[in-house]
Amino acid sequence: MLEADGYVVVERLEGQPEAIEIMQDIGRFVPQYTGAVEHEVVHRPGNEGRAYSQSRNTIRCHTEAPGRLPSPRHLALYCHRQARCGGGHTDLLDLKALRKLLGPAEHALLTDRSIAFPGPAGPITLPMLYEEDDGRPVLRFSYNLLTAADYDAPLDAAPAPEHLPLGREGAELARRVAELFDQYRVQVLVPDGALLIWDNQRMLHARSEYEDEGRHLTRYWIDA
Repeated sequence: MLEADGYVVVERLEGQPEAIEIMQDIGRFVPQYTGAVEHEVVHRPGNEGRAYSQSRNTIRCHTEAPGRLPSPRHLALYCHRQARCGGGHTDLLDLKALRKLLGPAEHALLTDRSIAFPGPAGPITLPMLYEEDDGRPVLRFSYNLLTAADYDAPLDAAPAPEHLPLGREGAELARRVAELFDQYRVQVLVPDGALLIWDNQRMLHARSEYEDEGRHLTRYWIDA
């Protein structure tokens, strides 16, 4: 299902240990931003003004850790408790679908223009979409970076175009991709005790806002 659809929801698990076994069959865990292999996706006070995993705000379409080389091949979320308010969906859109929806000029911005992605070892400069030696496409994308010059942007961020990675063109591309994403996305509300895994180099993802502060998932990065 990962190969065919780019994502899979695994239900009826006997807790988080079984989820970890499944993920380790796919690849190896890699450290995330704090150096830990687990990141708790839960509301933390103080993040109300940011589009961040530990806020309750909407997070617009992106791929994870685009400044890491390589970027994580797969992302996974184990759900301890899903939001009971009707929000908190994980939204997904396949690159295969996005390519068919973009015009030639928009696609050229993805493939022909390199940008500097901030990363743990300093910026890496790459196109947003390119192919590996075996022909497999790799997508690196961040709505926030293109429109606010920050991965976890303040909600009121409005930098001048000259301070954005691709200027006004990049911001317009981000808004166009976000528009298509909102129209064609798959919305997944991960059930309690279930595991969502997706191909991070193929699928854009986002998160809808929610009110229920009891929502709790654990995020993993998995390399092939």
